[in-house]
Amino acid sequence: MSKGITRREYLAASGAGLIAAGIGLRPAFADGATVRQGYQTNMWGMPTYYLLHSGLLQKHGVKFEEFAVPSGNLTMQQMVARQVDLGTYAGPSFIIGNEKGGLIAIAKIEYVGKTARVMGRKDLGMKSVADLKGKKVANQTGSSTGNIFADEIAPKAGLHKGDYEEVRMNVNDMVAAMVAKTVDAMVNVEPYNAIAEADGIANTLEDFYSFDKLPVFMAATPEFVEKNPNTIVSYLKAWLDVAKDFKSEPDKIANVIYSFYTSKGYKMSKDTFLQAIGRVEVGLDWPDDLEPYMTHHADILLKAHKIKAIPDWNKAFRKDFLKKAMA
Repeated sequence: MSKGITRREYLAASGAGLIAAGIGLRPAFADGATVRQGYQTNMWGMPTYYLLHSGLLQKHGVKFEEFAVPSGNLTMQQMVARQVDLGTYAGPSFIIGNEKGGLIAIAKIEYVGKTARVMGRKDLGMKSVADLKGKKVANQTGSSTGNIFADEIAPKAGLHKGDYEEVRMNVNDMVAAMVAKTVDAMVNVEPYNAIAEADGIANTLEDFYSFDKLPVFMAATPEFVEKNPNTIVSYLKAWLDVAKDFKSEPDKIANVIYSFYTSKGYKMSKDTFLQAIGRVEVGLDWPDDLEPYMTHHADILLKAHKIKAIPDWNKAFRKDFLKKAMA
């Protein structure tokens, strides 16, 4: 297994932009299609990073190329453009991707609501989201967290567009902006929240989990689903092994993912990292409450004129692949 860090991974992690090409492992014994896998370099994408670097895909005969970007909405955009085949993101981004590109969810892979927070600069002494009035807020506009903050969290605190200045920014650039005091607050995810908190840069104003458990989906392009159903089943079998490792081998998981961030120059103690990764709840399933949850988010996006219609979940969710993988 290759352990080197590609220039593409470095550019994604440093916020330098979208990827032009992917490099992966092509074992001779693998059969079926090559999966072009997209994922984000924040903590939401790290279970996928582990999947790619654990040898579990090779075990199940799946070939892959990897495409890393700072956040899931960028992966969604790549999929709409048919630059990658599979990718991870939360509900709002999936809904938009389904409308724009017919993207199909093949499994719910994790909950990440505990990883997302609204954080304010500690020196400003802010205590709640309501204190953001008149402040500059770093937000990854168009992302699931960005949409949930703007459409749900801020309005509940009495804030609307114009009450605060939204500064569009990738999540991996936000801590530096807080240090430079070019923004007053950030809507961010792990590990960046844990880093900012541990270094005394920021304090929590709101945790997303009380608003949203934030299920993250593994989605595929419709063309890949149609042409490669057997590859998808083998791929999900590898994911089931990932879920087992997250439960039974946390030290192994931590070592693989921690090395990713340290290799990018992030200065973070192992304890801080373990707190961050511990907020990701990995588990593949199709919960009974998922369709009402997604309809709720689709209705919000519809009212905000970000989509034209609520998706048909019978077409958007392909639950049969996971059932076959678990058989």
